[in-house]
Amino acid sequence: MTVDFKAEFEKRKDDFMADLISLLEINSERDDSKADKEHPFGPGPVKALHHFLAMAERDGYKTRNIDNYAGDFEYGEGDEVLGIFAHLDVVPAGSGWETDPYKPVIKDGRLYARGSSDDKGPTMACYYGLKIIKELGLPVSRKVRFVVGTDEESGWGDMDYYFAHNGLKNPDFGFSPDADFPIINGEKGNITEYLHFDGKNEGLVVLHSFNGGLRENMVPESATAVISGSVSAQEVSDLLANFVASHKVTGQVVENDGKLEVTIYGKSAHGSTPEEGVNGATLLGLFLSQFDFYGPAKAYIEVTASLHNDFAGEKLGVAYTDDKMGPLSMNAGVFRFDENSSDNTIALNFRYPKGTDELKIKEELSKIAGPKAITISDSHHTPHYVPMDDELVETLLSVYEKQTGLKGHEQVIGGGTFGRLLERGVAFGAMFPDSINTMHQANEFMALDDLYRAAAIYAEAIYELIK
Repeated sequence: MTVDFKAEFEKRKDDFMADLISLLEINSERDDSKADKEHPFGPGPVKALHHFLAMAERDGYKTRNIDNYAGDFEYGEGDEVLGIFAHLDVVPAGSGWETDPYKPVIKDGRLYARGSSDDKGPTMACYYGLKIIKELGLPVSRKVRFVVGTDEESGWGDMDYYFAHNGLKNPDFGFSPDADFPIINGEKGNITEYLHFDGKNEGLVVLHSFNGGLRENMVPESATAVISGSVSAQEVSDLLANFVASHKVTGQVVENDGKLEVTIYGKSAHGSTPEEGVNGATLLGLFLSQFDFYGPAKAYIEVTASLHNDFAGEKLGVAYTDDKMGPLSMNAGVFRFDENSSDNTIALNFRYPKGTDELKIKEELSKIAGPKAITISDSHHTPHYVPMDDELVETLLSVYEKQTGLKGHEQVIGGGTFGRLLERGVAFGAMFPDSINTMHQANEFMALDDLYRAAAIYAEAIYELIK
């Protein structure tokens, strides 16, 4: 049976856009301050989950809500199961938007909204791919289980709970529509390690607080420190003006009650590609390192400054490269310092290849002068790889090549996707090689043509895997 999947999607394009926009209008950021038994990651992710499952029920699927952690539905017949794993949560919108991040705007062929490319847009493209197969009644011999999570951007607590409580055997193979075409068949390990400091201040300049970063997997867009002592507002303002001009960023100094609030604005980016952003926190540390701090506060500033642009962890002594998976990368993601706290932290997120691990990284970090302790996060993903000759990889690449006319090839990334949840799991789209990647950034968008192309590819790919 020959099906023109592009033409079939075109018939459903208006419905697709209406469903996608309604999902993008939901602020599904994690909010631990409002988390409870009914809202494990806050109200927003639950609202998005309920909305998506209601949409699936409208389309004739029998859905399951796994205690507001995740949801799923199945389609088809057969003993083998294809798993599709997507997520409905988003990273914090942050600042710097030219539009409201939760009021989708279409401009110049682009859809602007938080989640448009990560991961609500690709999720809906994949959903409509399956919808085409269902509505055409195409013959299938395998099942599809479509799973949506609500905590992919944080600790993957949604999937931990889902696999422990969903009551079904795991899918035999699968993919996640949450990365790039032609395919992501390898993902580096992902671990966050924390540098701990005391908060004592006895220098000529006192560090009262230092805050930067929203998530460990985001480059800090900005950072603010509050200082006082033997420096004037004019002196600091003049020094900062020269500093930000030389680094092509912006900043400001505000005087409040005899204290100076110093802020530097950089540019956010995905934590797996820190070189694509400008780390406002490490830049602020670099600027403040010229002043006379003392003790743990001095150590905190000096370590923060040393992290600037150390994307490979060379200054930290943790740099490592594997021939197939490439180099380790490091994102200095979250900074929290309070003079009254005895446990101030810097969170370093590492994406590491085979050949090194979290303990080797910790051993090297323990050699840094200044921190009083090093700890490792509970959430941890080890390196993952599916060979090119696996039927799953071959099928997905074949469809990609057929629809785009481009040659498929393997890719290994530092980003972590739900593709690694299965031993035979990969990430597949929805960003194309020529797409502009704005994931985790202000003014996130996805080109409409990319969404439309992806939906047709997903439709044919799913059908080839289950027919």
